[in-house]
Amino acid sequence: MQTQILSYRTVTSLFIYYVQKNKICSTNEMKRQNQSSVVEFILLGFSNFPELQEQLFGVFLVVYLVTLMGNAIIIFIIYLEQSLHVPMYLFLQNLSVVEVSFSAVIMPEMLVVLSTEKTSISFVSCFAQMYFILSFGGTECFLLGAMAYDRFAAICHPLSYPMIMNKSVFIKLVMFSWVSGIMVATVQTSWVFSFPFCGPSEINHISCETPAVLELVCADTFLFEIYAFTGTILIIVTPFLLILLSYIRILFAILNMPSTAGRQKAFSTCASHLTSVTLFYGTASMTYLQPKSGYSPETKKLMSLSYSLLTPLLNPVIYSLRNSEMKRALMKLWRRKVDLHVI
Repeated sequence: MQTQILSYRTVTSLFIYYVQKNKICSTNEMKRQNQSSVVEFILLGFSNFPELQEQLFGVFLVVYLVTLMGNAIIIFIIYLEQSLHVPMYLFLQNLSVVEVSFSAVIMPEMLVVLSTEKTSISFVSCFAQMYFILSFGGTECFLLGAMAYDRFAAICHPLSYPMIMNKSVFIKLVMFSWVSGIMVATVQTSWVFSFPFCGPSEINHISCETPAVLELVCADTFLFEIYAFTGTILIIVTPFLLILLSYIRILFAILNMPSTAGRQKAFSTCASHLTSVTLFYGTASMTYLQPKSGYSPETKKLMSLSYSLLTPLLNPVIYSLRNSEMKRALMKLWRRKVDLHVI
């Protein structure tokens, strides 16, 4: 009798285990099916303002073309003019490459969304867009920090500047900026797209930026959010604070200059640089450091536009086209071209 009871309990336990296992397997299978069913996302963009689609398309197209043209001019002027092959302008050249690339990642897709009814973006395209946004954004953060250090060394330590910022140091700073951006993008993008996406698939943003895509994840993202917050502090806030400290030292050095004209020129340059830096770092920090419910979707879109659209547009003016040496190099190349045509 006791053996029969034990057998009955064993069979019952096995049956319960089998049912629970099948239930878990069924749940996992449903999750996999739901995850695999989301094969593309929908970029909402500015769909809340359908009457402004044509006007926005025109404005963004002009801004995009001007951004490409302005940064391309800087890249080629510095490449062609040997006198500009010094760290200050080579940093600017790298920054312009980043700005052109950053705009090219976001703007064409946004223009397509504004001009047609096609608002879908595939999983692979969304992954690639997020990867390059993070890569170029991270690279720009470190490049701006390196540029501030270069200006600090040039203004505060002019006699030892050639030793401080020699060719080897310059190459290391540029390589560190690019490699760091790539590493950040690789880790973060891979982590985000390892999460399951069970629907909905609508991204209420202008691009596949991390915070917007993360809202669609149907899993616990607590560890990732800790990593993302820590990474943002290291990648955005830390370089920004170092830039501010560098410019504070620069301003003190400017105040000790004997020439009034020299002080005014240096103040103007610092103010322009700080305007661009604050615009980029400030809006990027508000985007990546905010809580999930921190801002409305429209506010998030405007902040994203400020560092993905306005900063690449303004940088040619702020950093280079107001620079007398850049303007002289441009006029020199123009006269050379005119003389060749005359001959």
